[in-house]
Amino acid sequence: MTGPAVQEARAAAEKAARQSYGRLVAILSARTRDIAASEDALADAFARALERWPVDGVPDRPEAWLLSVARNRTLDAWRHTRVQDEAAQTLLLLADEVGADAVGGDAVPDERLRLLFVCAHPAIDAAARAPLMLQTVLGLDAVRMAGAFLVAPATLGQRLVRAKARIRAAGIPFEFPRASDLPQRLQDVLDGIYAAYGTGWDEVDGADATQRGLTAEAIDLCRILCGLMPGEPEPLGLLALMLFCESRATARRSDAGAYVPLDEQDIQRWNTPLREEAEQALQHAAAMNAVGAYQMEAAIQSAHCARRLGAQVPPHAVVALYDGLIALRPSIGARVGRACALATADGPAEGLRALDAFASDEIANYQPYWAARAHLLTRTDDRVAAQQAYARAAGLSTSPAVRAYLALASGRT
Repeated sequence: MTGPAVQEARAAAEKAARQSYGRLVAILSARTRDIAASEDALADAFARALERWPVDGVPDRPEAWLLSVARNRTLDAWRHTRVQDEAAQTLLLLADEVGADAVGGDAVPDERLRLLFVCAHPAIDAAARAPLMLQTVLGLDAVRMAGAFLVAPATLGQRLVRAKARIRAAGIPFEFPRASDLPQRLQDVLDGIYAAYGTGWDEVDGADATQRGLTAEAIDLCRILCGLMPGEPEPLGLLALMLFCESRATARRSDAGAYVPLDEQDIQRWNTPLREEAEQALQHAAAMNAVGAYQMEAAIQSAHCARRLGAQVPPHAVVALYDGLIALRPSIGARVGRACALATADGPAEGLRALDAFASDEIANYQPYWAARAHLLTRTDDRVAAQQAYARAAGLSTSPAVRAYLALASGRT
């Protein structure tokens, strides 16, 4: 069948997946403690919807229809395998959703956020927590997520499989966390939210509007988290960081779709209310006198914005911010950023010396390193080395607009 009925069914299914995937997996997993089986059941439910909805019409409550089909699929699997006591599990699955959601519901009022905290359970491997959040709550696959975690898709996929197997085999409690559990899981949840934002941010070229929508969802989740834990400064720091970046989103591309770096952006295209909200969130966090890595990253973004807006920001102050960030949470991205800040403060030769200190294996496939190196080599008039670095950076970029920008920059060298 083709035509309007199919298009309507597909649009309804896509909307349900975008808005309710995490909630549906949370409901199913809270009963089964098996994320993989819950995802399989939900995938079957979506496939069934695409078969039936064009014929029967889109139901009034698409999410309830999907949940019912997924639940029945899970029940059928249990009846065939008889791995667990059928009667007990049937009672779990058929339990009233409202009652089930109320367990621990006062602690975390948003279903997506609850599942993020579940995925941050301390018994789950730390390296798998944030990817598990993105896959379980947002439905991203390992290929789509791998770049955000600087690992190969196969490696990330193996981590996720092991994490789900451990949840199932060890019987890790899948109840929604109590308020007392939240602080120890907060860092992992913040990392998951920021990874979701970064994954959507990478899609600014417009290749996938659904993934680009992840930025808004990440900001929404962080706002809820700030309200949930008002005494914690790092959620405010993360919110400020994302809002600073989001305030410049429309300026990252020209009207023709070309990539525009920060130093060349038209500041008239920045979103002033978002930037002001970011400053307020950062100031609120700073007033709590408990500095954290996300606050430091937000402060760096604030300095970059202030400089572009005409404020006199001492270059060494930005270097000091990067030093603080690295002391709190060292990463290759922070170290590359510090090298660029050092080049601004003391000249490109100093920046290049900082980049030369990196081990070859850690920068082999890290695109920002090669883009920064190319830029600094251009400033030292080392044309051959700069062109080689530009070529390396372009080859590692997944964005056509960024590749075109790097090729143009290389041609001007």
